[in-house]
Amino acid sequence: MGDTNISDYSEHPAASDRIEQVLGVFERFMNGMMSSHAPEFADIGVTMAQAKVLYVLAAAEALRMSELAMRLGVSTSTASGAVDRLVDLGLIERRADPSDRRQVFVAVTPAGADVLERMRELNTRQMRDLLVRLTPDGLAAVERAITVLSQAAGVDASRADQTPEGEPT
Repeated sequence: MGDTNISDYSEHPAASDRIEQVLGVFERFMNGMMSSHAPEFADIGVTMAQAKVLYVLAAAEALRMSELAMRLGVSTSTASGAVDRLVDLGLIERRADPSDRRQVFVAVTPAGADVLERMRELNTRQMRDLLVRLTPDGLAAVERAITVLSQAAGVDASRADQTPEGEPT
């Protein structure tokens, strides 16, 4: 498996079938992971939709409500409802835009950052629990796969000084 240029492979006639096969394997893997670890995630106390809002805001630091809605792919009123619930939980806060009082920014609070950190720690622990079961060849295959996916996403996975969002620590 060499360093195939992704755009070249995507035009190959069999690529679509192969992509669907990989997606099926991935979906079965994720379903198995979710079902076995759902109780642990439930203990964190946020829904998946709320976690998504937290991740989007943490990656951006602060967003206007309209920008948050666009990034989530929902209406502004839907985003506003999600924000209301997260504000009530103390996980995000609203901030007035000093240049335009009609505009509001939303950002993750320290409590929201703690929730995200707990989720990251849980994900890392779960991944570690899987990786210890692999042979050295299996570990090398997983490392290679993650490297290839990182390259496709434009992420430098070789840098140890990056957080999961790709921001330097």
